[in-house]
Amino acid sequence: MQTVTPMEPDVSIEGGCMIRVAVLPIGLVPKARLRDYAAMLSRHQRVELSAISSFYTEHQKSPFTHQPWDSGSLRFRFLLGGTQTSPWDDFQSCRKILAVIGLCHLPSLPDLDVVADQFASASRPYSSSLVQRCFAFCPNDAQLEDGSKRGGSIVLFPPSDRHTQEFHLQTMMQDIAASLLMEFEKWVLRAESAGTIVKTPLDSQASLISEEVIKAKKRRLGRAQKTVGDYCLLAGSPVDANAHYSTAIELARLTGDVFWHAGAVEGSVCALLIDRMGQKDQVLEDEVKYRYYDVIQLYRRSFIQDNAQRVSTVSFELEATLKLARFLCRRELAKEVVDLLTNAADGAKSLIDASDRLILYVEIARLFGTLGYARKAAFFSRQVAQLYLQQDNSLAASSALQVLAMTSKAYRVQSKGSSSVYSHSSSKVKELQSCNSESGRNHSQSVVALFESHWSTIQMVVLREILLSSVRAGDPLAAWSAAARLLRSYYPLITPAGQSGLASALANSAERIPSGTRCADPALPFIRLHSFPLHPSQMDIVKRNPAKEEWWMGSAPTGPFIYTPFSKGEPSDGNKQELTWIVGEPVQVLVELANPCAFDLTVDSIYLSVHSGNFNAFPTSVCLAPNSAKTISLSGVPTSVGPLTVPGCIVHCFGVITEHLFKDVENLLLGATQGLVLSDPFRSCGSSKFRKILTPNISVLPPLPLLGSHVVGGGDAAMLYEGEIRDVSINIANAGTVPVEEAHISFSGRNQDSILSVAREILKSALPLKPGAEVTIPVTIKAWQLSLLDSDNVINRNTSGSSGRISKEGSSPLLIIHYAGPREAVDVGPNSEHVLPPGRRLVVPLNICVLQGLCLVKARLLSMEIPARVTETIPAPSQEEQVNDGNESRGRTGSLVKIDPYRGSWGLRLLELELSNPTDVVFDVSVCVQLEGHKGSMNGRALELNDNENADFDYHRTRIDRDYSARVLIPLEHFKLPVLDGSFFGKQPRQGEGNRSPAITEKHMKAELNASIKNLTSRIKVRWHSGRNSFGEMNIKDAIQAALQTSVMDILLPDPLTFGFRISAKERFFADIDDHSPVGNSVETIITSNASPKSSILTHRMTPMELLVRNNTKEVINMKLSISCRDVAGANCFEGNKITVLWAGVLSAICLEVPPLQEIAHSFSLYFLVPGEYTLLGAAVIDETNEILRARARTDSPDEPIFCSGAPFHVRVGGTT
Repeated sequence: MQTVTPMEPDVSIEGGCMIRVAVLPIGLVPKARLRDYAAMLSRHQRVELSAISSFYTEHQKSPFTHQPWDSGSLRFRFLLGGTQTSPWDDFQSCRKILAVIGLCHLPSLPDLDVVADQFASASRPYSSSLVQRCFAFCPNDAQLEDGSKRGGSIVLFPPSDRHTQEFHLQTMMQDIAASLLMEFEKWVLRAESAGTIVKTPLDSQASLISEEVIKAKKRRLGRAQKTVGDYCLLAGSPVDANAHYSTAIELARLTGDVFWHAGAVEGSVCALLIDRMGQKDQVLEDEVKYRYYDVIQLYRRSFIQDNAQRVSTVSFELEATLKLARFLCRRELAKEVVDLLTNAADGAKSLIDASDRLILYVEIARLFGTLGYARKAAFFSRQVAQLYLQQDNSLAASSALQVLAMTSKAYRVQSKGSSSVYSHSSSKVKELQSCNSESGRNHSQSVVALFESHWSTIQMVVLREILLSSVRAGDPLAAWSAAARLLRSYYPLITPAGQSGLASALANSAERIPSGTRCADPALPFIRLHSFPLHPSQMDIVKRNPAKEEWWMGSAPTGPFIYTPFSKGEPSDGNKQELTWIVGEPVQVLVELANPCAFDLTVDSIYLSVHSGNFNAFPTSVCLAPNSAKTISLSGVPTSVGPLTVPGCIVHCFGVITEHLFKDVENLLLGATQGLVLSDPFRSCGSSKFRKILTPNISVLPPLPLLGSHVVGGGDAAMLYEGEIRDVSINIANAGTVPVEEAHISFSGRNQDSILSVAREILKSALPLKPGAEVTIPVTIKAWQLSLLDSDNVINRNTSGSSGRISKEGSSPLLIIHYAGPREAVDVGPNSEHVLPPGRRLVVPLNICVLQGLCLVKARLLSMEIPARVTETIPAPSQEEQVNDGNESRGRTGSLVKIDPYRGSWGLRLLELELSNPTDVVFDVSVCVQLEGHKGSMNGRALELNDNENADFDYHRTRIDRDYSARVLIPLEHFKLPVLDGSFFGKQPRQGEGNRSPAITEKHMKAELNASIKNLTSRIKVRWHSGRNSFGEMNIKDAIQAALQTSVMDILLPDPLTFGFRISAKERFFADIDDHSPVGNSVETIITSNASPKSSILTHRMTPMELLVRNNTKEVINMKLSISCRDVAGANCFEGNKITVLWAGVLSAICLEVPPLQEIAHSFSLYFLVPGEYTLLGAAVIDETNEILRARARTDSPDEPIFCSGAPFHVRVGGTT
């Protein structure tokens, strides 16, 4: 029977410097307490030499002459539960148990004597131990008093906080380290002075003959040097250890002690690495490889040489191979590591003990897994599992599960040993999930690797074995995890019956699992992110500019994606956007669920997974039919300020809580598009094609005010006819938790001009608008004019009875309210500066449906000529008298159309509007002309207006029935300006610039005309009423402007000269009806109506008369005046053979000079021979013209004279021939 060498797990080159300490529970220690004590102890695996100087006493000169007190340390390896002693302990001192630490929970073992006895009994098997300590926790007062008197190896830890206990334990570990160092010194000094005998199983089988005694002594000396080197390593002095190893190597080479030669070389490599701790270069790596290949060859030679002694040393060769492979284990040296592991796997055939082969396969699988060779790791893991499964017991099955999960991701299931951890902490879940990603890859290749068809069948078989083993081992959580992995990863390869069987296995396992258990392996359904739908309140967040009073200017809302302080200082990702959520305001996320299996799936609850702790998710349940997909909305409420991420969903299904990560499913679907996986679960359920959804960076801001609005009286669209004016009340309420302290109203939209007025003062007076408060704001709107582009034709009459065109949807104006809370900077994060909270924008659509109303068929300009009459009783008031009397005589309804027949109206302009009613209702139309009686400005000049302020002239109402038309006449008499000056045509020319730069240009004239027409049309209003409450105003500006385009100068500008005739002894008459009318006044004739209907002029009688000539300009006018008289036939009464009128005075070529804005009188007398109707005409020729006169006469020639003719005056002559 061969003597075997037990293999050790987790071997490494640096393991030669680690002191093994057996940690033994003394008495009955609760598992939780034992785990806690062991965790506290494991933090002290390294004790610095500089920290033990106060406990260290140098009894004699230390053999460790090169001890690094400043940088060195002692390293410990704690073995919980201890281990069995080995006959190979003398060969490698690091295999010995050199210290024993007992852990005792005194409340369960109150007698200290019993504690001491049990600890001594437990330490007895470890004869090689140099230091023994028993740490007794939680003593009472009596035990503390007894322990202080007792002393010895029992160390009491009084009840205290965790920090104090850890400090106490650190002090005790420093004491143990100092005691071990002193013991190592004693052992080395004793070995160097008296020598020592070390043996191995190889020596026990050897029989020395007399001629080999001398060689045996030299071997003993070399082995002693090697052992001293081991203790130097354990003492933390690699330089001293290297010196002893060098001596041992030379002696072993001389004596042919191959086995110890290999051990000495292996120790020297460990000393080299410890001496250069933290340094790793190519030279050091090459040196380690060279020496360790030599070690492997030496161990192999010793096995062949001593094989006849039936002692196997192959385990040392395999351990050396694993140590070198672990040292070189990285991607760059993958080929070399694979060769080493392959050789180690071949050496497994030489191992007799199954436990040694199990340890070897575990180490090989772990190294392959570290290297990234998942399939090789899975292969050796399965070899280990088969070894365990040969034993028909639950412990072996659990061990098989642990080994498989330790190396291969494909077999990583959760067992009941970790269920308590997973139930209370998500860190382990994250740790398992983080293992699903391969290093050095752009996306998670491990998720795709699970679905690769090359070896998926093998994985299914292994997972099925794990499922059966878990059931046999009584581990329902592991069974659930294995079934979930099978169902999720390999559903395309499983029949519908098999899928239903796995669902039953999940349900059966869940019945034996405590409620609320979490598992890192998600089952069904598959969940992918669909979108982040945005509520309007999230879209209308506006960055607040504290430097401006109008803080929203320049910061138009771009949705919730705005700058937030959480991204400050972080690397910007161009593919990600910023999403802003508000504390206390519900949000929602759309996710898509898929059930690709052949059974009904019921999800008990599903909600968003947020690990930051500042979000309350609302769970919901859902049922999925076989092979179906469904999109659902998951909602929640942010609870505190800070960054927030939504990595996935928490699902409660099949009795277990799991976390489904969006990233895993995204990688799976990406692999499906590349043809790397078996199937796309969403496409197989009839869902849409895979599209990558970018997860935004979510930031949670402090609470903001939230305004809501509704139209008082209903939210339906208001039906208005074109031009109709209506008052609408908007109710504004604060639905947030923060008061509104700032609010500003503005307009937007295509037809924002239709908003006539908004009661802004009502909103301002309601500020601050507290949470829950509301305010009603009146808004006056006017329906706009429909055009062919923004209207839809309606063939049939709608419900309101109207027909024709209606406005398109989306053409209504918008009322925009920018509002914000207090101007107080808030702290939005632990590493962010104080910022001003943003504001918001409330968009209130004024839903208006405009119906076709009254139509303007056409507008045209008409002229009316009514000569004035000369009578002796009609006074002719001066301009000043007109101004004084105007306040009493103007502003009366109906005066627009009253023309005095004695005054006449020569050259009167009338605007004719033809209106049509295509609707089903009746309209009452009235025309109003507004006159401004205050100082205004038109095109940059000030005008004195003579009419009463805001005086209106109204028509009587005209009724237009359905499908009928009507015409309306608007006299334009009183729009004429009182003075003709150059301000209407532009600036006066400078001196010396007359020929070089004309002052009146065509471009400026056109601008002046357009401005004048606009001013004129804005004062003519056509208003209508329909029914009781419906009223409005027609939009006729464009039509009037087109009609007046060519005649606006004749309408607005007076003639340069006006002529009037009067009987000099009695009254005065003026021919021009517009000579004293101010700019902007309505057309009106001022008459004092005391005239007699009978004529005062008789035949055969000399009648003295005067011709009054008025200068309407601001320049002196020199002219040649002439007077003519015509009869009813139009013949000249002063010329010809049949003269009917005789005269006295000058009637032609009268040279006169008229001062600016004044009038002169020319006297003459007439003697009528024949009674009847006569017409008097005054005319003048102006030779010396200026630019104003030429512009009014529409002539450009400076040499051409200007002819001015006055209006005709009728004279009725009575008497007999």
